[in-house]
Amino acid sequence: MALVLLFICWPVAEVLAAIVVAHAIGVLPMLLALIASWPIGSWALRSQGRAAWRRMSDAVAASRPPGREVLDGALVLAGGVLMIVPGFITDVLGVALLLPPTRALLRAGVARNLQSRIVVGATRFGRGGVPYDVDSTATDIDQPRLRP
Repeated sequence: MALVLLFICWPVAEVLAAIVVAHAIGVLPMLLALIASWPIGSWALRSQGRAAWRRMSDAVAASRPPGREVLDGALVLAGGVLMIVPGFITDVLGVALLLPPTRALLRAGVARNLQSRIVVGATRFGRGGVPYDVDSTATDIDQPRLRP
């Protein structure tokens, strides 16, 4: 339900933001800004993605776990995609994911969230569900039939 609400509210918020920007700077500059964000986003995605890939390769070559670098690459990918999607709100979020200082802040929060989910998932593994009869002591019980 929350996802449906997000898909309804997000475009409305983007249109409202475009109207506010158009009112502040004019319609033509607003359209040019929206159009300019696509190539800027694809360029940033390529350049930052290449840098994230290089950092990940260096970490693997140095025999370090590349968890931080993989998370950086995922955030760069999300930022580039958000820059390509038309809209001012997505552009602001995309730039925030592409800039290293804000990406570092978000990376810490995402890492904490992922770590807690992984720990919870690992501790729940094997619990619940249908109980398994280890000793093979279960027997079938026939239901009594009613005679007409």
